[in-house]
Amino acid sequence: MDLERVTQNNPHKRDSWIKVLTLAYQSLGVVYGDLSTSPLYVYKSAFAEDIHHSETNEEIYGVLSFVFWTLTLIPLLKYVFIVLRADDNGEGGTFALYSLLCRHARVSSLPNCQIADEELSEYKKDEFLSNEIEGFAKSGLKLIFEKSKLLQKLLLVLALIGTSMVIGDGVLTPALSVFSAVSGLELSMSNDQHQYIELPVACAILVFLFFLQHYGTHRVGFLFAPIVITWLLCISAIGVYNIFRWDTQIYQALSPYYMYKFLRKTKKQGWMSLGGILLCITGSEAMFADLGHFSQLSIQIAFTSVVYPSLILAYMGQAAYLSKHHFIETDHRVGFYVSVPESIRWPVLVIAILAAVVGSQAIITGTFSIIKQCSSLGCFPRIKIVHTSSKMCGQIYIPEVNWTLMLLCLAVTIGFRDTKHLGNASGLAVITVMLVTTCLMSLVMVLCWHKSIYLAICFMFFFGFIEALYFSSSLFKFREGAWVPIVLAFIFLATMYTWHYGTLKKYEFDLQNKVPINWLLHLGPNLGIARVRGIGLIHTELVTGIPAIFTHFVTNLPAFHQVVVFLCVKSVPVPHVRPDERFLVGRVGPREYRLYRCIARYGYRDVHQDDVEFEKDLVCSIAEFIRSEVPEVITAQITGFDDSEDEAMTVVGTSTSNLDGIRLCEDRSEEGSSSEQQELRSPGKVRKRVRFLVPESPMINPDALEELEELKEARESGMAFILGHCYVRAKPGSGLMKKMAINFGYDFLRRNFRGPSYALSIPLASTLEVGMVYQV
Repeated sequence: MDLERVTQNNPHKRDSWIKVLTLAYQSLGVVYGDLSTSPLYVYKSAFAEDIHHSETNEEIYGVLSFVFWTLTLIPLLKYVFIVLRADDNGEGGTFALYSLLCRHARVSSLPNCQIADEELSEYKKDEFLSNEIEGFAKSGLKLIFEKSKLLQKLLLVLALIGTSMVIGDGVLTPALSVFSAVSGLELSMSNDQHQYIELPVACAILVFLFFLQHYGTHRVGFLFAPIVITWLLCISAIGVYNIFRWDTQIYQALSPYYMYKFLRKTKKQGWMSLGGILLCITGSEAMFADLGHFSQLSIQIAFTSVVYPSLILAYMGQAAYLSKHHFIETDHRVGFYVSVPESIRWPVLVIAILAAVVGSQAIITGTFSIIKQCSSLGCFPRIKIVHTSSKMCGQIYIPEVNWTLMLLCLAVTIGFRDTKHLGNASGLAVITVMLVTTCLMSLVMVLCWHKSIYLAICFMFFFGFIEALYFSSSLFKFREGAWVPIVLAFIFLATMYTWHYGTLKKYEFDLQNKVPINWLLHLGPNLGIARVRGIGLIHTELVTGIPAIFTHFVTNLPAFHQVVVFLCVKSVPVPHVRPDERFLVGRVGPREYRLYRCIARYGYRDVHQDDVEFEKDLVCSIAEFIRSEVPEVITAQITGFDDSEDEAMTVVGTSTSNLDGIRLCEDRSEEGSSSEQQELRSPGKVRKRVRFLVPESPMINPDALEELEELKEARESGMAFILGHCYVRAKPGSGLMKKMAINFGYDFLRRNFRGPSYALSIPLASTLEVGMVYQV
């Protein structure tokens, strides 16, 4: 089931109903697997110890009322009708909200942002609010965020807390779902047999689930939607059967009055049981997080027409059965399987295990996606990302994260061995993510949608009060399992913030130690050294100025390449960058210096190009810049170079997106040339034959042709990659916390995680590392 992105070019365009319904069908398997399996453990967790099922049925009716209104207010009202509208050009999730705020209020955590990035097609404001932008630019809240570094850091920490809890949920949800599904075995065997079979079976399924991840979702995805649909039909049919068989008046328990009676009778115990009830909304965040794979309308249709009514019927059916069965020997008698007719219990058990695997698959894939987004935005150490589908960029596999999740998942499963502690842990992770979403959404309403601040406050207080009630109940069970997501979140948060802090300090050092352009002008066109044939590619994080690594190199070695390119591969706070807007190309110094700056821009969900194709696109982008450069601009640059930080940059697309631009041919077999194109060849024998196919244009002047010829000769001679190998240390006099974060935390992460993605497959024979010590 290869899902097509329907929102890549225009997330708001209307699709045909066939396409919308197809996406709605597919979303059932990818988005709602986790949410649909919640009936397996909600009642069991709610009645674990805090409250008891009595013959008055006030407890079961109260729990059902809470479940109904929680499902109605949080997933249906909050997510389906409000949060889904806060998409970032079709993408959803915690970091999508943070990305929206970064663009509208200029609070980005990325240090090398440029004004030119705001001209990207996907870096747009909401169209229906564009007439209010001028008046809102002076808004007090916006100015406060833009001026306060503390608030910007708090906003980043809030987004990272939500991300950390999502990763923690990726550990806990598979354990809870699979263990709850397997727990149906306890009704078919004695307790002595059950305790020795349930745990090994659950662990074996979890190992198998994580082992399948490297095959990719698309290889087994075609089974997901049918499994979830079968499961939803199964639980809704069983629910209808139980309603008509045991209690046709169960619908009366949907009244909010029963919530009041429940709390009045159970008091503190009832409040504590809310930690189990909130598990009914586990997986709701996936509707927003997976928005980029589908469309807003398809997710809304799937939930309102299939998932929501099926879940309500399932919970009503369980309550109807329990309202007539009050003799409870053990806690499993309040579970899901006891309400299943005995004749179909085994088939339902098999379907439940399959549905639990599907639900776990969804949260694992979502964990991969959000870690990739964090890594792209400089908030997570660099890791290996494997793209498992050539048709869908969102389907990825991260080996290190996958095996780490598996080990942690097995650890909590073996450590707890019951749904009570697993439910307490999972519930706290789920409700924390929802609280973070509520806080970020209230800011989005004011800063991005330009709504009244009173409306945003009402939104935050209404949904925040509900979620805070559940959060307090979950937090109260800290010693009964809720400590696990807190510990996991603290570890992931410390890792992400340390990496971000170290990366930011390293960039600030580069910025403070960059060389002014006057130093380059004083050296002359030859830079005071011998210029040898070839292209020297210097990787840097700077988008302006000359990096210190270059001066460190030329002051210690007597030669450098005839063509020098300062390459910056950076992420921008948008989901995708169009291929025709990929590169920003400009000059560093006058034309005869042959120094260029090239900035390759990627969105946080973009797939980085193959290295060979990237090299070709890079050379073609420089050649296209030379061909299209206006002579008047060159003259102005020659006479106007000074210490100014501004450099004239030109947007150039990839060679595949710019069909009318220069094309690069390096294959000896390609001899043909178009009658409408002139071919530049280098004389004499060369090791690699390189040709630029230049469209005929009267605007190309002799100087540009000479420059293209020199670029071609340099490409034929080869490309050398100059990489900076930095040793980051806290400068003398720094505080203890800073020394620990930089000298130990950041240094450990830098040494044990991967280097830049563009440096992984560069030929060693063409690589030169320049070591420098950064005292930050």
